[in-house]
Amino acid sequence: MKKLTLIIALALCAFIQQQPKITIWMIGDSTMANKQAKAFPETGWGMALGKFFQPNVTIDNRAQNGRSTLSFINEKRWEDVYNHLQEGDYVFIEFGHNDEKIDKPGVGTSLEEYRNNLARFIQEARSKKAFPVLLTPTMRRSYKNGVFIDSHGKYPDVVRTLADSLHVPLIDMHRKTEQLITSMGEEGSKKLFNYVEAGHPNYPQGKKDDTHFSPYGANAIASLAIEGIKELHLPLEKYLLNNK
Repeated sequence: MKKLTLIIALALCAFIQQQPKITIWMIGDSTMANKQAKAFPETGWGMALGKFFQPNVTIDNRAQNGRSTLSFINEKRWEDVYNHLQEGDYVFIEFGHNDEKIDKPGVGTSLEEYRNNLARFIQEARSKKAFPVLLTPTMRRSYKNGVFIDSHGKYPDVVRTLADSLHVPLIDMHRKTEQLITSMGEEGSKKLFNYVEAGHPNYPQGKKDDTHFSPYGANAIASLAIEGIKELHLPLEKYLLNNK
């Protein structure tokens, strides 16, 4: 029996060692980014993504607060990702919240600039034999007189059109998060976002943030990304935990 157990253990170790190691690089803005402890309970949805994957998948989340496609390039953040890309890696690309700030020099982009920057990420990722995946920006919780409002303008459509023209997988987080928010309702959807009562150590005056997520919200949004992976039948699907 001990010999059989040893054989099984060795076989299992060999199988684990043979599993390819894959990195998912995440580039984007604050909705996706890792957060410092001083920002808690604000949570980027990229922080919740890793728990859905088997151990051989690494999440390298390079998203940063306040970044647009333009500033991510100009600050050489994309250059650093590009230099470390390996064949078979994935690049999840989600920008828009800050590109829309066209009155902010060095950050805001026109629709054409936005498209061109996204296309650069795609083409350069492919040059390294990595797999780019486009994601539309997540919705803000924006209501007026009880009616939900989309604040992203034409930017999500740029992502959709580009995905179609360059044949890039698209996870439409814009539509998925709209459906989630509206299904929970104006009051109920606060649970998804960084709403904090006064007296919290990080937010003594409290916080009402309709852009950034709570831990619950980050998990829910990451689940939508996983849903998108399954809908697209990306090869990544086979590395999900409890993949059925």
